Amino acid sequence: MHLTPNPSPEGEGNYSLRLCVSAVLNKYNIALQKVLIIDSVHPLIREELTANGFQCDYFPEYNRKEFEAIADQYSGIIIRSKIKLDRPFLEKAVHLRFVGRVGAGMENIDVEYAESRGIICLNSPEGSRDAVGEHTLGLLLSLLNRINTADRQVRNGKWIREGNRGIEIKGKTVGIVGYGNMGSAFAQRLKGFETNVISYDKYKTNYWDGNTQETSLAEIFEMSDILSLHVPLTEETHYMVDDLFISKFKKNIWLINTSRGPVVKTVDLVKNLKTGKVLGAALDVLEYEDSSFEKISKDLPEEYHYLTNAENVVLTPHIAGWTAESNYKLARVLVEKIKAAFPKG
Repeated sequence: MHLTPNPSPEGEGNYSLRLCVSAVLNKYNIALQKVLIIDSVHPLIREELTANGFQCDYFPEYNRKEFEAIADQYSGIIIRSKIKLDRPFLEKAVHLRFVGRVGAGMENIDVEYAESRGIICLNSPEGSRDAVGEHTLGLLLSLLNRINTADRQVRNGKWIREGNRGIEIKGKTVGIVGYGNMGSAFAQRLKGFETNVISYDKYKTNYWDGNTQETSLAEIFEMSDILSLHVPLTEETHYMVDDLFISKFKKNIWLINTSRGPVVKTVDLVKNLKTGKVLGAALDVLEYEDSSFEKISKDLPEEYHYLTNAENVVLTPHIAGWTAESNYKLARVLVEKIKAAFPKG
């Protein structure tokens, strides 16, 4: 807005008022077109949003308090898992119109409060489902065929064949709990193994896709040889897999977790690994991870050390969805969702 001063004395007050109004409107207009990028993300996000009319700001050294101090300047926030966008934070973001989560999990965002204020919450699980599907299959193959254990032995000059006899996937029943993007991607990858894939999802029905048979949780307990977890972390799923849950399986099982660490109660998993109820476990996630997923606790309990020393356990550092391709696809999916919701900033 361009203002020309009124030279007459009686116009000075009017001019000052107009300047104040202009400043307020200008600040609000900026807020409506600014996006705060909190975590490191693929350059595509900034490029695409800038082309769509947004100003994108990224302050890699800022901490939570510093982000809170500027939150009122932005209409959009892009996040992975560096900080939590809880209610106290969101209350400071008075002009916020959307939150974009680069990835699948939304547990670090108070979605209920955000949506009550009309803030659109977007994520991009479609971008990492291929990576997770492939990694989960890789974990299963490594676990059943003792690939990691045999590799370590050979590197140490040990040539053990009989002790590393594998187990085939063919003919087994794989039970998938959670049949969203990740669960369905894993099921698709199992299709060529001539295995029986069954799945249970509390919040979905009639989702037959040719890759799985929809069942009840009771049937998962009854039929599964292998259990693969693909659920979000919520109050309901926190420690969902505990001693009682595991005891309900008719067979001794192999367990895979590529969802979130706290879905499995580690102390109970270790107990069942020791008894043989759980024949082996492949874990991409652990409950001992920092909330950012970038590091693990310094004070690790006995159960963690048991897992790291067990030959029937395969561990990876939360990288199931972490590929060169998914880095781009996560960004692309999220950007397209933002552009669809806000065609021009």
